[in-house]
Amino acid sequence: MTALAPVHETVAAPPRNWKTPIVLSVLAAVTFVVFGLLGNAQEVTFRWSEADDTISLASLVVASQPLCLVLGVLTLLGAGFAYYRAYRREKVPLWVSIGVGALFIIGLFANVGAGATVPVVFILTGAIGLSTAVIFGSLAGVVGERVGVANIAIEGQLLAGAFVAAVVASVTDSLFLGLIAAMIGGALVSMVLAVFSLRYVVDQIVVGVVLNVLVVGITNFFYSAVLSDNSEEFNFPGTLPSLPIPLLSSIPVIGPVFFDQRITTYVMFLLIPTVWFVLFKTKWGLRIRAVGEHPLAADTVGINVNNTRFWTVTVAGLIAGFGGAALTIGSVGAFVREMSAGQGFIALAAVILGRWNPWLAAVAALLFGFSRNFRIWAGQIGSPIPPDLIAMTPYLVTLIAVSVLVGKAVAPAAVGKPYIKE
Repeated sequence: MTALAPVHETVAAPPRNWKTPIVLSVLAAVTFVVFGLLGNAQEVTFRWSEADDTISLASLVVASQPLCLVLGVLTLLGAGFAYYRAYRREKVPLWVSIGVGALFIIGLFANVGAGATVPVVFILTGAIGLSTAVIFGSLAGVVGERVGVANIAIEGQLLAGAFVAAVVASVTDSLFLGLIAAMIGGALVSMVLAVFSLRYVVDQIVVGVVLNVLVVGITNFFYSAVLSDNSEEFNFPGTLPSLPIPLLSSIPVIGPVFFDQRITTYVMFLLIPTVWFVLFKTKWGLRIRAVGEHPLAADTVGINVNNTRFWTVTVAGLIAGFGGAALTIGSVGAFVREMSAGQGFIALAAVILGRWNPWLAAVAALLFGFSRNFRIWAGQIGSPIPPDLIAMTPYLVTLIAVSVLVGKAVAPAAVGKPYIKE
């Protein structure tokens, strides 16, 4: 009997993905040509510490144009490496994109700050402060979507937390109670999302959008009817004090950035690794991810899918509500109409950019805060860049980042899909 010849299946080669190399080459071209060849030849001063710091570092003074030319060459090499990897149908390493982006940002500051001073500590601390609420929102988004619920209502959760924190802290004269109330406010919004999307199987996107609009309307009404005329009684909570950690806060650059912050920022620092550990290193995290990826399989092993989703989304609301408190008693000291200003939607973008990983989502959110602080700094030094263009910077940076990573990030398989037990 004649043996059959083995059948060899031809595996199609993956398509070449030129998206990342193209974006990186644009950043490299801007760095080399605009910041370098056409840039300002004046000197720029990078100030590492203030005069009253315990340990003072000397400022770095360098000519802006030569520095940008060097940075431009390095970014061109990075872009070239990305093209090489794409040509070989290989994935461009994430560190290449981060490296080129970091060099571009340094060149941007060097070019804009030519003839002026770049206060490094102010830039870094400001970036962390402005991204704190977004990071809390992104962590809430990661937790919610990992369990299979599209948490579009992060904007409403942040705004509710901010409003409740200001009012409760003002009435009780206790910032601690304001923090607790903010978490409860965010959790209540998320519970409404969970009830309508899980029990009544309403489209999660629709519920999230409606909740955002509803919270905006409610907070605006109470702000106009109550807070605006009685601000000292209902909207004057004050701000949380900075809590410098002895010795560590005296370390140059690192100390003021990481060890001289408010309690909301310290909680953020601790929450990022905590969320990662819970999601990827604990039994509860395994259940959350199982429900978000394959709810039917999770159900067959005895996991109550909708119950797990409900309480996990509630925890996500607690996190987002705490982020809302960072907007009021952790920063401004009072509630302002619609003060979340789209940061909940930026948090959703950070979730996608971070590929549903708490660490990467936090980095993506920090990028937004960094760009917002750049806008503030550029306005202070009288940058020749038009103010309207500077105001676009945070959203432009987010759009560019999304264009690099979108399509690569794969969401949990069951996110946004209701589970109906047969």
